[in-house]
Parts: sequence; C-alpha cells; structure tokens
Amino acid sequence: MREACNSAEFSSLPPIQIVPKLADQGRYLASGSSFYRILRVDGQQHHRGRAKPPVRRKPPTSYKASAPCEVWTWDITWMPGPVAGMFFYLFLIVEIGRRKIVGWEVHERESADLAAVLIPQAVLAEGCIARPLVLHADNGSPMNGATMRVTMEKLGITASYSRSRVSNDNPDSEALFRTCKYRPDWPSKGFATKTEAQAWVESFTSWYNCEHLYAAIRFVTPNARHAGHDRATLANRAMLYANARAQNTQRWSGRTRNWQPAGPVWLNPETEISAPEIRDAA
Repeated sequence: MREACNSAEFSSLPPIQIVPKLADQGRYLASGSSFYRILRVDGQQHHRGRAKPPVRRKPPTSYKASAPCEVWTWDITWMPGPVAGMFFYLFLIVEIGRRKIVGWEVHERESADLAAVLIPQAVLAEGCIARPLVLHADNGSPMNGATMRVTMEKLGITASYSRSRVSNDNPDSEALFRTCKYRPDWPSKGFATKTEAQAWVESFTSWYNCEHLYAAIRFVTPNARHAGHDRATLANRAMLYANARAQNTQRWSGRTRNWQPAGPVWLNPETEISAPEIRDAA
C-alpha cells in the first residue's frame, strides 16, 4: 500500500481516489480506511496535490455582555431601490445583550467614512463614551477602513471582526436583518427614494425597540430590558403563573414557565468557555 500511495501515478491523490483507480486496474490492496491508517502511521496523512490545503482559521474572540452597552455588532445590508439593480444601504448597530437597535442610517453607498460618522452618534446617544465597548463587524472594507479604525481608537472601542468568508460569526446582525426584511410592510417593489427608506427604518426601529417581544430575552422589549424594566414585568408573570398553578394543580405536569430575567449574552459563544480568547467586555 505504501508503494502504491507513493508511486508517481498516485502520489498526488488521496486514498479516496486511489482505491477506485486501483479497482479499475483490477487490483485490490485494501480499503480506503486501511490506506488512511497506514498513511497516518507513516506520517504521510497530509494534503496531497498542488492545490493549497484548507486553512483552519482561528475563531474570533468571544465577549460576554452582562450589562447595557458592553458589546455591539453592526453590518450593512441592501435595501431595494426604485429600479432593478439600484440599492440603498442600511447601516445598523445592535446591542447584543439587550437586543436594542442603538444606531442606524440609510445611505446611497457603502463607505467606511459614513460608518465612522454613525458610530460616534450611537455612542453619544447611548451615553457610553467613557465606558469599555466592543464593536463587532465582518471583514468588509467599510468595517476595516482606516477612518473606522481611527474613530474606534479615539472612542476607546475594542474592535472585533468575523473570520473571512464566515457569515455566522456575526449572527446577531444577520438575524436582525432577517427580522427587518420579513416585516409585513417591507415593500416588495422597493423604496422609491432614500427619504422613504429612512422613514421605513425609523418606523421599524421604533416597533422593534418598543413593541417587539424578543424570545431570547424572555419576551420583553429590547427597550424594557435595556432600561431594567423587564424585572418587574417578569416578576408579575411569574406570580401570575404561580397563582394559576395553585388554583388548578391538575393542569400542570411540571414546573411553570421560566420567567427569570435572561442572563448574559455571548458574542460567538462557540468558543469553549475555558479558552483564553474569551473575555468579559468590561
């Protein structure tokens, strides 16, 4: 088997290719798994061929948001314009711990300079200038532009970035865009003007922050959780359920619903908790 794998004919092929080629020649030496085992023993189980082997990219650092304005994520998405091929661009910042939209703007182009204006506006609006803040984004040019980097350094913001070509490193922004575009009043024929697009996003933001009951934070609104008002609401729900159970125990087969306030939220929590890359945002 070693000789076959290292022959000129098969040296650039993996066992999964070698075995059927041998079969076509009327030769059976071993199964594919046996070939792999022998190569591992000999230290030859590596990428074969001229193509570059797959690169294992280090997962992004995980950050914990346990209080308001500790971890934000942002991204840009297309909003259809009045004709096919014309778009407006929605810049949207969300605080992951409270799920609150803390900043947005609609522009006619993607640009790091435009993003660098929006970030300070959001920081001022939320009153977190002197507080540690992590801002996560993907690796697009508007996120990595020199103007953006300088702006974040001046504001004392820690930059966090997704891996190249890995969209699920920024799941909070992606999920928010999906919620946005699946609203019943999202115009299927596009927005006629930038002003119309801005008015729609303003209305959506008001609904999302003030009315939308978000499942991940125990079905309270982002504004209520951000302000700490969710505790009273959840305590009232817990009392209501406890009373309902006491009045009719036969209807309850187990515990009542969990109405405890939601705990900390992690940015990219797939990293093991013991790993040194995980940090508190504060």
